[in-house]
Amino acid sequence: MAWGNTATFKKCYAKRMTTPQPPYTDPSRIVDALRTDGYALLRPQDVASLAGCSLDDLQALAPSWNRLELDNYLKDGGRYRRRRHSCFVDGGGALVQSPHRAHWQPVEYNALHGGMHRLFVPIEPATVEQPAWNRLLRALGAVCSDVKGRQTWYVEAHQFRIDTADGIGRPTPEGAHRDGVDFVAVILIGRENIKGGETRVFEANGPKGQRFTMLEPWTMLLLDDAAVIHESTPIQPLGEHGHRDTLVLTWRARAFQGDDAEAAGVPAAGA
Repeated sequence: MAWGNTATFKKCYAKRMTTPQPPYTDPSRIVDALRTDGYALLRPQDVASLAGCSLDDLQALAPSWNRLELDNYLKDGGRYRRRRHSCFVDGGGALVQSPHRAHWQPVEYNALHGGMHRLFVPIEPATVEQPAWNRLLRALGAVCSDVKGRQTWYVEAHQFRIDTADGIGRPTPEGAHRDGVDFVAVILIGRENIKGGETRVFEANGPKGQRFTMLEPWTMLLLDDAAVIHESTPIQPLGEHGHRDTLVLTWRARAFQGDDAEAAGVPAAGA
């Protein structure tokens, strides 16, 4: 059903030449928006306010995106994606970084790269140690608990840079998808000398959809992963060194993906 909705959604907008204005969420309605619409889209200043810091504090994290490592797992043979990845546990009292681990998703959620244990270079300690990092992740974890009740959250953090060195870059090479978690945040860190990169969000079990382009650094899309499907369209260069940087965060109750299956005695696919 989800893929049929994807085709319908794309067809509805195929003849439109401009991206609609982003449907920003009033900060006071974040929890309600997640419960009723399945997503909330926040302006940069609202993200900073939610985290209890300034935009300058958040922007101090951005230089680390210049030091990401090549993603060697892309099955389409591309070399357009660089990334780092680290994991954390948020039990409500503190955010604790987990021992470095591979990223794993089941094939049902990622048909292209699912079933693989992908071990990426960890996020730099200097990035994780900045106060804005902890405040941002803790604040978003609190929102997740406001929606689904207080619990321990298993958080994965992905720094991405998609570049256009080979002419095109694909933010979501797996296509429209869910991530197999409870919540997902997609935060724009910056974009330079590119066109494209339109964000699309639509109901997992219905006809409604939204499309928009995040342009301002620290714009954030927060998703209820069970309620909606999302994707970003490819980017193309408008000049030299074109790229799009994002921070993708996921929250999952009970365990990291793969761990709950192994605890039950069922080996994770690809193990």
